[in-house]
Amino acid sequence: MTDTLIGRREAIRRAALLAGVAVSPEWLMAVGQVGQTPQGSRLTPVHAALAGAVADRILPRTDTPGAADVGVPAFIDLLYAEFMTPDERQMLAAGLDSVDAAARAAHGGAFITLTADRQDTVLRGIARAEEGKDQGFFRLIRSATILGYFTSEPVGRNVLHYDPVPGRYEGCVPIDQVGNRTWTG
Repeated sequence: MTDTLIGRREAIRRAALLAGVAVSPEWLMAVGQVGQTPQGSRLTPVHAALAGAVADRILPRTDTPGAADVGVPAFIDLLYAEFMTPDERQMLAAGLDSVDAAARAAHGGAFITLTADRQDTVLRGIARAEEGKDQGFFRLIRSATILGYFTSEPVGRNVLHYDPVPGRYEGCVPIDQVGNRTWTG
């Protein structure tokens, strides 16, 4: 029976792949470490604010919490400080600079001051420009955002309804006996 069980990291990797995100093994080390103070170099305050704004446009608040609501900006800072390669760090910093430059050129203001619609327009332009490339800024920040979001405790508990100790398996139970929740919930 233990041959068919998978570990938490493998489950996260598979879930990320299903969501269309390629996760580097080093990044999986960051899962569960958000809230700890990064030891390496951190994002500058300007880059941190930009990364948070970009992440919140990738996964905005709807009837579920947005990326900023569940701590994704801190997760991206942790990834940057502890787990990204120097090339990934450079790509993220340069990409954040290009987001702000594109916002100023197109709309005359800093990215974080623009309306959500204008922010989306800027990000769509950057994503379109990177289409067909193996790696780019938008793919990097999108992967980090999705990984940080779906591995956060608030999303696990309240959106995905993850129960770490679900009890024994009962294959056929009336839904009203289990809180009227399906696994997709």
